[in-house]
Amino acid sequence: MNLFLTILSGVAWTTVYICAIRIGFRDKTYAIPAAALGLNFAWEVIYSVHSLSTGLSVQGVINIAWALADVAIVYTFFAFGRRELPGFLTRPLFIGWSVLLGLASFAVQWLFIAEFDWDPASRYAAFLQNLLMSGLFIAMFAARRSLRGQSLVIAVAKWIGTLAPTITFGVLESSLFILGIGVLCSIFDLTYIGLLLWAKKNPGALSRDRDSGGLPAVP
Repeated sequence: MNLFLTILSGVAWTTVYICAIRIGFRDKTYAIPAAALGLNFAWEVIYSVHSLSTGLSVQGVINIAWALADVAIVYTFFAFGRRELPGFLTRPLFIGWSVLLGLASFAVQWLFIAEFDWDPASRYAAFLQNLLMSGLFIAMFAARRSLRGQSLVIAVAKWIGTLAPTITFGVLESSLFILGIGVLCSIFDLTYIGLLLWAKKNPGALSRDRDSGGLPAVP
């Protein structure tokens, strides 16, 4: 059962990343919110290297695939992310802020490892940044006031990719912390799925809202 759930999560999150790359280039934007992207990239790089140094497992292979996919998503962020931000934020400021965000993301992951050791740190950090991503997807939808850079496939695959390890660690291994964070992720993910379905059925509502004025701040 654990192996099945691990593979299911791996396939679902790989689907998220592949779709994010495709949609990022198609819509000339980034499809994963910036803060969540930084934390995910740092997590996947660190744990991929750790897997290579300690012996590959199924999860280790998945981590490496995710890290490679994240390289392309990070590229879309640097290539197209500047245009999502206010005009006063120059290109050098954007690059500097992005590098700072990346360094902070790696520092956070190492602090988790220093505090909890490798296995607990990988789980706690993954679920907390997953919850952050769930909230930021909703913020992205509200800020962009459109479906640009977003996809129902990404939303559903993200939910399934989180639900599988929630069952593994939260239910089968009886971790109350992971179960609670996983349930919160599902609530946010299902809310986001509902918003995307609503937007597909009511495209005019988002257009009218954009025309009413105001400049959104994209996460």
